[in-house]
Amino acid sequence: MGDANLVAVFAAAAAFFALGALWYGPLFGAAWKRETGYDGAGAAGPRSNLPAAAIMVLAFLFELLVALMLGHSIARSSGAPHVAMMMAVGFGVTIMVPALGINYLFQQRTGRLFAIDAGYLIVGMAMMGGVFIAVG
Repeated sequence: MGDANLVAVFAAAAAFFALGALWYGPLFGAAWKRETGYDGAGAAGPRSNLPAAAIMVLAFLFELLVALMLGHSIARSSGAPHVAMMMAVGFGVTIMVPALGINYLFQQRTGRLFAIDAGYLIVGMAMMGGVFIAVG
């Protein structure tokens, strides 16, 4: 799987995870809760009933998988900083956000919720790109 920098992979995933705490907490938490119908116990409608700790661990593992693929892609490219950032933001804008948008269209989610979640993905991917550049 290329020569992905595993330290950078873990650091990038941790940065993405930390951004989530800010994004869905003090920055957009109240708006996100309104849009999802979150009442403190969970979102309205069908739920997975997973405990909060399991949700956090699984979220980090998914972010780690994204960081691993990004790290692999960067390792297979020239590795130039502008290329790493273009790949990171490009993945967010052209793969992650459209996939989210497709799901939200069929789930009939609001545009406001889409904007909150899409913004998180784009900013998170940019942060991961920055981590890969910084850690090298």
